[in-house]
Amino acid sequence: MSVMLSKRERLIAIMAAAILILLPADKFVLSPLMGKLTETAATRQRLIAEDEEAQGLFQRQKLMERRWRQYGGLESESQAESRVLRAVGEWASDSRLTLTSVRPLRVATEGKDVQEMTISVAGTGSLQAASRFLWNVEHAAIPIKVKDMQLGSANDTGNEMSLQLQLSTLYVRAADGKADNG
Repeated sequence: MSVMLSKRERLIAIMAAAILILLPADKFVLSPLMGKLTETAATRQRLIAEDEEAQGLFQRQKLMERRWRQYGGLESESQAESRVLRAVGEWASDSRLTLTSVRPLRVATEGKDVQEMTISVAGTGSLQAASRFLWNVEHAAIPIKVKDMQLGSANDTGNEMSLQLQLSTLYVRAADGKADNG
């Protein structure tokens, strides 16, 4: 016995069948697929950001390698001391600061190959001379930093300044573990 369905009933039956087929397809195929696409897009964005960061690091490495070669790398204790003392003398001469004291201070750190050397510098001169000396230190082509600084008036009129600095540089400890005293 064949049931004759009207055009409207056939359309409703087709839509009901489509919904019964598409609902599980959505739950088991379409939704997981969309979730994976969203997850893949997020992973792609994260990987692009990581790649850009890595490319930036490689570019920075090239810049740092050029600077490292310019500095000559880390030197032995005596080479570092000689280089800094020579530079301090040049900076004082360039700035017209009269040096009253320059003393390297060594503090050995056990178990570390890279050591820090502090150089105590004292001098007098005009404010312009002191500022020029500091400018030379800050723009030096050698690896050095200012750890401590005191600037004061060296006389009652204030036209003569006294400058005291603690400068710091790094050096490599000699292979036998002892400080290089050469």
